[in-house]
Amino acid sequence: MSKELNLKLKEGDGAPAFSAETTSGEKVSLADFKRKHVVLYFYPRDDTPGCTKEACAFRDLYESYKHKGVVVLGVSTDSIKSHEKFATKFKLPFPLLADEDRRIVNAYGVWGEKRFLGRKYMGAHRITFLIGPDGRIKRIWPKVKPEKHAAEILAEI
Repeated sequence: MSKELNLKLKEGDGAPAFSAETTSGEKVSLADFKRKHVVLYFYPRDDTPGCTKEACAFRDLYESYKHKGVVVLGVSTDSIKSHEKFATKFKLPFPLLADEDRRIVNAYGVWGEKRFLGRKYMGAHRITFLIGPDGRIKRIWPKVKPEKHAAEILAEI
């Protein structure tokens, strides 16, 4: 169970700029997607039960996102190698961004204390940001149900 996070970013704020390496080996930045909606979803770890359900839900609806011109980007602090295995195993058609130095999770305020089985630790929280074509945060989902989340966002767009 996660401890409540006090997000600094609010809907309407400008989305923090970022750039990171993707599973395809290229470097992408938020600026690459001007004039498009961007779903930036943060997740704790590759190939774990909740993260797999969430990624596969985005995979299953990916063509609908693409049809609407929406970019989907998954972000975790895992390595490119870990992302590549995860993306290959589950045939994920969208980029996963490696944020090993935690610049993106810190910029978006999703890195924080978590609790699991009474143990406290630091990690990325499962939070999604919908960034509008103008670079502003249109919507934030601070509580995510992994298996239903992709459909919920698609209905919002």
